[in-house]
Amino acid sequence: MSTGWPTHLGNEEIYLRPLRFRDRTAWNRVRVENREWLSPWEATIPAISEESYKELPSYYEMVRILNHEARHGRSFSFAVWHGKNLIGQISLGGVIYGAMRGGHIGYWIDRNFANRGYTTAAVQMLIQYAFDVLKLHRVEINLRPENASSRRVAEKAGFVFEGDRPRYLHIDGQWRDHICFVKENSEIK
Repeated sequence: MSTGWPTHLGNEEIYLRPLRFRDRTAWNRVRVENREWLSPWEATIPAISEESYKELPSYYEMVRILNHEARHGRSFSFAVWHGKNLIGQISLGGVIYGAMRGGHIGYWIDRNFANRGYTTAAVQMLIQYAFDVLKLHRVEINLRPENASSRRVAEKAGFVFEGDRPRYLHIDGQWRDHICFVKENSEIK
């Protein structure tokens, strides 16, 4: 299956493209500036045992892994750009084909660019790629119930509330409850 990777998506305000090695400085700067803003929503790795705990990859390892996963059709991660500003990141992960044909979207945005519709636009672009290029049937956004901004993004992008996911993801050091929003591709019968 050809995923068309690497691919670029965009509109008149923002564009999405895979992270490159040369984006390291911009990515690190935005992540450092937004550490406090993002930490309540960030996925963490549970410490199952001292032997099983792994550190997060370096930036370069992360870019290599993201591109490898995309080339193999399993996960697609994009940097979100507004002009020359790196303002966030969005991913379509956990992609499954066959009878399921689905995946899930996750994202973060620089607090200086929040509440301007950029995240919703990025979600809509990624959904179009998921449905038109990958021919997925179903995409989920799972978010923490107290994250009102993320809920608005899901709803504005046309996702429908499906249900609760108790202790669903390890976020900010604990297993956290999530709520699930879904969008289906009516073209896939």
